[in-house]
Amino acid sequence: MKSKWYESKNRAIKLRKQGFSIGKIERKLNIPRSTLSGWFKNVKLSQRQKEKLLKNWKNGLIKARKKAVLWHNAQKEKRLKEAKDAALATLSDIDVDNKNNLELALAFLYLGEGTKNNVETAMGSSNPLILKFFLAAIKKIYNVDVKKIGCELGLRADQNPGAIKRFWAKQLKLPIGNFRQINIDWRTKGSKTYPTYKGVCQLRCANVAIQRKLMYLSNMFCQKIIEED
Repeated sequence: MKSKWYESKNRAIKLRKQGFSIGKIERKLNIPRSTLSGWFKNVKLSQRQKEKLLKNWKNGLIKARKKAVLWHNAQKEKRLKEAKDAALATLSDIDVDNKNNLELALAFLYLGEGTKNNVETAMGSSNPLILKFFLAAIKKIYNVDVKKIGCELGLRADQNPGAIKRFWAKQLKLPIGNFRQINIDWRTKGSKTYPTYKGVCQLRCANVAIQRKLMYLSNMFCQKIIEED
């Protein structure tokens, strides 16, 4: 008994000889793979046909990978938007003008990034955003004259001190004369620095009382949350 797809057998074999994969013929003619495999069992392909089949398979693989990359990128964008929207929702419930909220945020930043051992309030980072926040916060909370903040740079051997000074002065809106000390790590001599890396900038404020309060605040807040758990 002939199968209901028998009338398509010759067309299927013709497509196979043209270099179409079994999967593509299956989708094109809507014939089960098991049926196609039986039809193609005795189909002899020339070297040229085999090469074409291999080429089509490789091209199909490239297209599939491109589609997969597009799909993964779209999913990533979706997840990033969800995270951003969730962050905005949380931020909308926070009074950023409240000095207590601002000081608590600064305290936790200082707990991670600030200087603890020296008799001063200081913070170093390679991220301009962190240092911009630090300056804005100490100005709003403690009325610190940020124009008098001392600045120290830690650079790699192949970096231009003058250019890096100008970068940080512009980013932080501080007088270039505030950048009085530059430390070069000569161990990096001979290795190339990424253009986006602008060294580490350390901001120093002589008022140690700020450091002490921030450290007490962050540690006591952590302890309070732990005890209430």
